[in-house]
Amino acid sequence: MTTPQIVLLKEGTTQTKGNDAQKNNISAAKLIAELVRTSLGPRGMDKMLVDTIGDVTITNDGATILKEIDIQHPAAKMMVEVSKATDVEVGDGTTSTVVLAGALLEKAEELIGKNVHPTVVVDGFKKASEKAIAELRQIGIKIDALDKKLLKKVAVTTLSSKMVSSNAEELADIVVDAVLSIAEKVGDKYRADIDNIKVEKKGSSSIRNTELVHGIVLDKEVVHGGMPKRVENAKIALLNAPLEIEKTEFDAKININSPEQMQVYLDEENKMLKKLVDKIAASGANVVLCQKGIDDMAQYYLAKANILAVRRIKESDLTKLSKATGARIVTNINELTDRDLGSAKTVEEKQVESDKWVFIQGCKNPKAVSILARGGSQRVVDEVERSIHDALMAVKDVVEYPHILVGGGAPEARVAARLREWANTLEGRPQLAAQKFAEGLETIPLVLAENAGMDPLDTQVQLRTKGASGSATVGIDVMNGRVDDLQAQNIYEPLAVKEQVINAATEAACMILRIDDVIAASKSPNHAPSSPGGPGMMGGMGGMDM
Repeated sequence: MTTPQIVLLKEGTTQTKGNDAQKNNISAAKLIAELVRTSLGPRGMDKMLVDTIGDVTITNDGATILKEIDIQHPAAKMMVEVSKATDVEVGDGTTSTVVLAGALLEKAEELIGKNVHPTVVVDGFKKASEKAIAELRQIGIKIDALDKKLLKKVAVTTLSSKMVSSNAEELADIVVDAVLSIAEKVGDKYRADIDNIKVEKKGSSSIRNTELVHGIVLDKEVVHGGMPKRVENAKIALLNAPLEIEKTEFDAKININSPEQMQVYLDEENKMLKKLVDKIAASGANVVLCQKGIDDMAQYYLAKANILAVRRIKESDLTKLSKATGARIVTNINELTDRDLGSAKTVEEKQVESDKWVFIQGCKNPKAVSILARGGSQRVVDEVERSIHDALMAVKDVVEYPHILVGGGAPEARVAARLREWANTLEGRPQLAAQKFAEGLETIPLVLAENAGMDPLDTQVQLRTKGASGSATVGIDVMNGRVDDLQAQNIYEPLAVKEQVINAATEAACMILRIDDVIAASKSPNHAPSSPGGPGMMGGMGGMDM
């Protein structure tokens, strides 16, 4: 008797099993790693990304590159998600995470080709990652969380791998000052919420003109020409209520039969607005920052009272203003008192290129500050903003978890050497996986060397020879193109970033390795078919392309 054929999946659905599925997924993930590989390190190259409407992004930030490109392959998407998670968690090391995950998958592919089961590889990788993090913690240098000199070295290291590397020193000072301004002691540790640092950007100027404002910069202008444009010793009222006549919640109809009645109606509205402004003036406020609208007549009365006013401020900015100035956000103007007011040395409207912005400066102990990022063109200033974000996150990581490592691939080289020794103590096939993990980890310094124009093979030999002494500071001096002791070069990275890179890359690699069956649903008829044989096309994936 013949076995009846059972149709389990919908027509058009494709299924890829076993080795084919694993090869497809590993190939897709490796393609993503190849994409960002050349942008790792201070000598890394930039990528130009053009979207469907022609907007151009030029960057070497791994998270930005992967966020901007439209990826469809599910395994490749996992790599993008890992990059995003690293960016959110520690802010830096996104390229390293993707490159390491790609390297681990490449090494795992070699083992699978020798009939080592993926589960054995996954177990070996997980044990090796735990051992690697334990080794990193051993060689980590504990520092004082508020040590300005070391924090600056960390910031400079992060900025050195960006387009703004020539201005790394000046930007590092700004970044460290900004993070230390908003850092708060919680128990015996420090906490720094990067959301309290507002980064405003404006082109048409040199990167050198980037400045830290001990207060908040608002991309708004003063609402009325008759108001003062600069207020010294400002007493600031923050309003979350409109300075307008509120509409009734029910439909109302008023019959007006004469011009006099109309005038009485308007006069009454004006009296109500004047009453609100008088209440603000009585509290002693000379600056009003309002989240909602301000009526034209209210603007007139405020100008008459010599009060500077700004309207339509974002809620997030209002919260930062409260932290910076010490003011309480008031939702009912009738309850406003002098105790609700904040203070600042100056509130001033300044010309920033073609726009007028309001600067609230000189706050006594601001728990929210602003960085005004500048650059020669929009493309440059966008990259300056991304670089500042990465540096802020790196410094914040050290403030919250005060351990650092010498950078330049030195920790990876040292940990790889220790892992190889440790792998020899394991029994059976997990030993092979642990050795391959060590080789994968060594990819980071080798890619740094490659991007600096060095020979990868010579570099590997030198790294292993110099690293044999047990030093955790021998890495790739990319500026001089040699293997050297990097402690003298002041290249430091947060331990938190290195831990995140290893954890995230291992998890991504293990997740992809455990997949042995891919069922791809057919696309709907109105979906345009993807072009066959494109650069991201994976055979047997039902047309899922990059």
